[in-house]
Amino acid sequence: MASSPPNSTDRVTFRTHVLARHLHNPARTPPSPLEPSPCLNYSPPELSEKSDFDIRDMRRLMDGHHVADRDWLFGLMTQSNLFCPRERSGRVFVSPDYNQSMEQQREMTMRRIEYLLERGVFQGWLTGKGPDAELRKLAFLEVMEIFDHSLAIKLGVHFFLWGGAIQFFGTKHHHEKWLRDTENYAVKGCFAMTELGHGSNVRGIETVATYDSSTGEFVINTPCESAQKYWIGGAANDATHTIVFSQLNIHGNNQGVHAFIAQIRDANGNVCPNIRVADCGHKIGLNGVDNGRIWFDNVRIPRENLLNSVADVSPDGQYLSAIKDPDQRFAAFMAPLTSGRVTIAVSAIYTSKVSLAIALRYSLSRQAFSVTPDGPEVLLLDYPSHQRRLLPLLAKTYAMSFAGNYLKMIYVRRTPESNKTLHVVSSAFKATLTWHNTRTLQECREACGGQGFKTENRIGLLKGEYDVQSTFEGDNNVLMQQVSKALLAEYVAAKKKNRPFRGLGLEHMNKSRPVIPSQLASSTLRSIEFQTDIFCLRERDLLSLFAAEVYQHQAQGQSKEYAFILSYQLAEDLGKAFSERAIFQTFVEAEATLSSGSLKNALGLLRSMYALISLEEDASFLRYGYLSPDNAAAVRKEVATLCSELRPHALALVSSFGIPDAFLAPIAYNWVEANSWSSDQH
Repeated sequence: MASSPPNSTDRVTFRTHVLARHLHNPARTPPSPLEPSPCLNYSPPELSEKSDFDIRDMRRLMDGHHVADRDWLFGLMTQSNLFCPRERSGRVFVSPDYNQSMEQQREMTMRRIEYLLERGVFQGWLTGKGPDAELRKLAFLEVMEIFDHSLAIKLGVHFFLWGGAIQFFGTKHHHEKWLRDTENYAVKGCFAMTELGHGSNVRGIETVATYDSSTGEFVINTPCESAQKYWIGGAANDATHTIVFSQLNIHGNNQGVHAFIAQIRDANGNVCPNIRVADCGHKIGLNGVDNGRIWFDNVRIPRENLLNSVADVSPDGQYLSAIKDPDQRFAAFMAPLTSGRVTIAVSAIYTSKVSLAIALRYSLSRQAFSVTPDGPEVLLLDYPSHQRRLLPLLAKTYAMSFAGNYLKMIYVRRTPESNKTLHVVSSAFKATLTWHNTRTLQECREACGGQGFKTENRIGLLKGEYDVQSTFEGDNNVLMQQVSKALLAEYVAAKKKNRPFRGLGLEHMNKSRPVIPSQLASSTLRSIEFQTDIFCLRERDLLSLFAAEVYQHQAQGQSKEYAFILSYQLAEDLGKAFSERAIFQTFVEAEATLSSGSLKNALGLLRSMYALISLEEDASFLRYGYLSPDNAAAVRKEVATLCSELRPHALALVSSFGIPDAFLAPIAYNWVEANSWSSDQH
């Protein structure tokens, strides 16, 4: 039988007893009710955290180029109210005001561009010549990425996609007509490739450009709703011109995808005749970019507006191209996307740096719990579990910084012979680095607890701003499949012609198969030789397994393409193996530039952490037998040891990112004062 509910007096008595037991601690004498409890105070980590290497030297190694130019632009941005300076706890911070409406964010993006334009930031971005000019442009874009992704993407579309397409696909008369006007923003460009029905599959786009030999014009049409150009940055509000990717139709024959220049607005901002434009609407991030949709209704453009470095059409309608193979022609038209993948990959690393700098600085001043009943509370980063959350990500970010620098160098020094390598490496790094950024942002947000959820502390909002990186300029999964397909082609060619492997870093395939020791001691796990061997072993074996599986499917009657699709699991494993081996190699090369000393020692710890955390996180090392269960356990133990050894360097390592205080967040500094009543009133 159920007991009757207690009356109000019984409930009060019961709660009093519970509260008394809660307050009574037999292990110690409770303080006097009049004795004040000590308040937490912020203590700058610089007072206790010391560096044994030169932070400036590490920063120069990490940034790789144009350090002084970066600092000049950082300063230029902090001087203007357009970059939303605000004071918190005695410091000034700058970051976009995401409380603004979508329309206000877009307006602020353009006003910031005008401010930077007036101060010469974009000088030489399209008219400058040589690798140094391109590296300076990339350095400036990276600084702007640290401030606001919308600003960088808006500039990336205008300079790298629209401007880059004219550089890549255009010839002299296009360069003379468009590049300087693009550089000084007399022309505002966008890049109309993606359609509602076709994103990654560019070859399948449905927009059609038909040549009319009677007038010497191309007629561009959107034949159906799925052919509308979609997600076109700059199209909704500001762009005056666009590069239109269309199927080229001549005398009823489809010559494949080509690029054309079309005007979509006049100088007063009015949409041109036979053009329809609509807004893509509010997004989960990047609302400072005016993404739009475009329809073309019998839009006529002159024959000269075909970007004709790859192929041309004569006045009487003859199709002319030195590249006879349609597949090779199509590949040539994908060249501008390489610049986009380069900038996206590098921007992902700088965003990871921002979030790690904030989260690790916070963990070096925020305390939680105590180990003993009367002991002081413990710094977050002194907990091994907290180290394990953040320090492997820090090591990966260092590794990927060197990978980003390598990618930029092969981009600015590109030649026709290196284009294949550039395509494969940029695809692999774009996918790997943006996936890393997504994970880093989430882990840093959680590691900062409730403070990480506040807008002013940046990390939470950066998740939304940068989430699109995994899908634009190529869906990451598709890009990794392209990497595996390229590796398979190299494998088939080498075996068929009985020649050594050359290029894509596959030269290690020419050597004997590495042998992994049966037992892995700490010294072995940390050696460059072992780390190199096991990365190369995984890649070479997976490439052989992948080729064998594709051959098997073909032998069973499947087409080459469908055999590849059926082998997707090995393709995924192989793409990851290629990317991680290539990233590791760039780390080793960066480390090799240093003489012995504290800087090299710190990099050695980071390099070992990158290698071992990669081994621990990828199941393929166990799945294919490259690690035994006992050796996998040894790797896990060594990762924990490396965390404790990296812990004393944490502040110096994030300080080496070279990101000014103003571009981080209040939580990275005096978070107590930043949340005080007096601070809130100001």
